[in-house]
Amino acid sequence: MPPPSPSEESPGPVAVVLLQLGGPSSLDEVQPFLENMFRDPELFNLPIPGWAQDWLAEHAAKWRAKQARPLYASIGGRSPIGEITARQARLLERELNRSMRSRVFVAMRYGKPSTEAAVEAVLAANCQGVVLLPLYPQYSTATTGSSVRDWERCAARKQLNLSTATIHSYPSHPMYIAAVKERVSAALARLPAESDPHVLFSAHGLPQKLVRQGDPYQNQIEKTVQGVVRECALQAPYTLCYQSRIGPQRWLKPGLTETLRRLGRSGCNAVLVVPISFVSDHLETLSEINIEAREQASSLGIRHFETTTGLNDSPAFIQALADLVLTTELDA
Repeated sequence: MPPPSPSEESPGPVAVVLLQLGGPSSLDEVQPFLENMFRDPELFNLPIPGWAQDWLAEHAAKWRAKQARPLYASIGGRSPIGEITARQARLLERELNRSMRSRVFVAMRYGKPSTEAAVEAVLAANCQGVVLLPLYPQYSTATTGSSVRDWERCAARKQLNLSTATIHSYPSHPMYIAAVKERVSAALARLPAESDPHVLFSAHGLPQKLVRQGDPYQNQIEKTVQGVVRECALQAPYTLCYQSRIGPQRWLKPGLTETLRRLGRSGCNAVLVVPISFVSDHLETLSEINIEAREQASSLGIRHFETTTGLNDSPAFIQALADLVLTTELDA
């Protein structure tokens, strides 16, 4: 049954847990953050023993951190994802408490607050049930799947035995699509009227192997793009591409870099990049798109380059999250 309203008797609030990737809050945290990520077998499923993956993660993180620290330095020396997610949690809690008793917590898969810390906070709050709400609109075993399994492991260790419901994905939720539409419309308005832009929907990449194994991520990304194009009544040409590849595996194509190169060769005058799988600004949007891709576009002769801002604290996005929670039934 749906969570009770504030007027009904209940042992405590419903805990809503926002599942997110996380990010380093300082340059000193870059290497530990990367090490946590590289240790995740859901993300890097290597045919090697656990001790070998730990050793590889430590050394890969040390190498990658040398490249990543200057990127984080270019956007203020930290990822803003922690602050943005905390703000999303506060806004969502305020919205939910109009209809039900709730507390909203944050569980970062690789950053802080950790999943373990979130489980402890739920225990301390005397909650009556849990709704796991991923801040990944499109499901992948490497994101939502990994975060949910991490929650289940931590909850079992801490003996958190509460009714739990999981919202697995919401790629076509009307209010989510409306939130993206608002960002796209605002960005298009910033471009010169005569610029004739090409819209690039840029999603975080995923190894092709996972898609071949049945991961629905690519299909759900395509559904989101179709929904945004339809709601925007988009007349401009558009392309779905992928970014943020890590390691030697084959990743979904086309890539953002190669797509910009193709558009530059074709004489494209203007580009709007829409980071379609991200619900907040962080390294991939602020550095990879807004700095690196912008510089690449300029070098290719693309005169006008624009990008949408993250959904962040968009009222429409917060309403989408609230609706997802309010229409979800706790498991018996």
